[in-house]
Amino acid sequence: MEVSATPILETKVESLHGIGPARALLFAALELRTVGDLLRHLPFRHEFEHAEEEVAAAALLVPPEGANLAVRGEIVAVRVTPGRKPRIEATLSDGSGTVRLVFFNAPWMKSKFHPGLRGIAEGKAKSRSGYIEMSNPKWTSLASGTAENAATEPASREARLRPVYAASESVSSALIEQTLAPLLLPACAAIQDPLPAAYRELHALPILGDAYRAFHAPRDLDELAAARRRLAYDELLTLQLAVAIRRRLREDGGASVLATSPRLEREIFARFPFKLTAEQVRAFHEIATDLGHSTPMNRLLQGDVGAGKTAVALSAMLLAKSSGAQSAIMAPTELLAEQHLRSISKFLEGSNVRVALLTGSLSASQRAALRVKAKSGEIDMLIGTHALLTDALEFQHLALAVIDEQHRFGVAQRAVLRSKSGVDRTPHMLVMTATPIPRTLALTVYGDLDVSVIRAKPMDRQKIHTRLLPSARADEAYQFLRTRIEQGEQAFIVVPAVENSDLGLKAVATHLTFLQQGALHGLRLASMHGQMKSEERDATMTRFLNHELDALVATVVIEVGVDVPNATVMVVEHAERFGLAQLHQLRGRVGRGTKGGVAILIGDATTDDGHARLEAIRSTDDGFKIAELDLAIRGPGEFFGARQSGLPPFVVADLTRDLPLLELARRDAVAWIARSPRLAAPEEVLLRRKILHLYGEAFGLGDVA
Repeated sequence: MEVSATPILETKVESLHGIGPARALLFAALELRTVGDLLRHLPFRHEFEHAEEEVAAAALLVPPEGANLAVRGEIVAVRVTPGRKPRIEATLSDGSGTVRLVFFNAPWMKSKFHPGLRGIAEGKAKSRSGYIEMSNPKWTSLASGTAENAATEPASREARLRPVYAASESVSSALIEQTLAPLLLPACAAIQDPLPAAYRELHALPILGDAYRAFHAPRDLDELAAARRRLAYDELLTLQLAVAIRRRLREDGGASVLATSPRLEREIFARFPFKLTAEQVRAFHEIATDLGHSTPMNRLLQGDVGAGKTAVALSAMLLAKSSGAQSAIMAPTELLAEQHLRSISKFLEGSNVRVALLTGSLSASQRAALRVKAKSGEIDMLIGTHALLTDALEFQHLALAVIDEQHRFGVAQRAVLRSKSGVDRTPHMLVMTATPIPRTLALTVYGDLDVSVIRAKPMDRQKIHTRLLPSARADEAYQFLRTRIEQGEQAFIVVPAVENSDLGLKAVATHLTFLQQGALHGLRLASMHGQMKSEERDATMTRFLNHELDALVATVVIEVGVDVPNATVMVVEHAERFGLAQLHQLRGRVGRGTKGGVAILIGDATTDDGHARLEAIRSTDDGFKIAELDLAIRGPGEFFGARQSGLPPFVVADLTRDLPLLELARRDAVAWIARSPRLAAPEEVLLRRKILHLYGEAFGLGDVA
């Protein structure tokens, strides 16, 4: 929302009628400090409130099967039936008749009711042998509170859509509505609309101020739907414009042209001891096409666990080598960087490609020596961790930067790596992820990336079998696990907690002790979790990789990690506590050798969503299907939180239902930036200011400021 300097929007909450300094502090805890804040604090849902009716008239209309009803009156009697499941009955009279209010399993309601109390009861009413009964109705005590003050009560209400706000114990939704109501019209009139009138008319969008008014106080469902569409579209358009600006800024920079040829391609593919799949070859061709242009590549390579992304990335890095340039690959952990070094060195054995590893654990002199070699061009491929981002590192000619496990790095870190090219050209950027990204998300925070997908897994990849077990049968899992270990194999055991808590979840240390003293007694076990120092975690994983350990008891810190071909069993405790994509990533840690793998998910789902997640993970190993299901079940919040830092969340837009609106916003944004790359026209000032405020820092849009 863009606002003018109109005082009403800047008015402090504490100066409003009935608030004052003390209550203003309670509002501030909800980030509500001004009228503008109240206006931006949109309802998260709307409830239909029925018009009040007289009891006598309602008694003639309520059918035996029941109907919704709202009645106002005075409590004339209260009766409590004690027992294990107490029942509270209150009789409400409005002078024309009475309604029996019945509350089950709510002993605290006893203290709420007393004869003489006035209020409104709303809920499902049924006709019972000549009287009306409402079970567990919603009760609203009136401010007047007593029959003597009934004359001062608000007038009988009409049917309406009532806004429900995120609130607190001290600041209720009703209080927020009551505070905003008298200010709503003048506050909405003060909003400046960043979209030109002609643009709004083209898309049948209401004025922004009208949309805010209608969202807070809709006259009907149609008006609410139109308001929601406008506000959701604004959120999506603003993001898509930021993405389009970022793409345009990147395209303005020149990159090195890395040429390929059929002969060079054959030589590169011959480096691998296996035949690349058709999808790997297609992905390589898409990347090679980008590398053959002076516009910097910004491509996302996504593929399921074990899809063979590293081979495709190495093929692209070899194109840089053949053009006399350098490449780098950045991984989130030292262990994963070391794994890349091992696999890449194996593929390049006997070649003249100079490969080096830069991590934080190297000594200062070792890091200094590597920096000298990178600057002088004595290194062709540099593999590393965040150490690649240090100020002192600079390449002679970095033409291609590869980022593995993209969701572990933010936009700013990618920009730092891009700045180290050593020449007056922008490096091509290839980012990879083993967590497939649903289409809606690919159009949002990843919207400036072209996407290549590897769906098929290598032909030699063994199947992973998934089994679900209730916690009462956990012993079976560990008996099976012990049998496999005694056959020379290894296993992961994942628990949700690092330390014990009141939630009753299994924790790393206690579960390790439990297994050492019980089902896995005598085996070589160790633990690993995120609170350990990275050096200690890496040392433990190295021992596991070298088969000095039989099993690891760990948290999800192993979700992305080193290939351990001998690990064949994955046991996940409290599986219902994990997201679908996370379970899929964990499952992908086993079966990476020739023996296949087994994932045993132990859990007791208590909700429909929980059952749906576990059944989905059991029934499919397609990471792309799982990603879509995960988004549908959990919503986009997890994806945004995990994959991109510094981005404001959507308040109205819902990526699980607004794909057509998102696609419209994307098309509009691309066309808009094509005709106005920097939004420099006078009528675009508000929109430009809004984009920079929301996304300028996260997307690195300083060049348009």
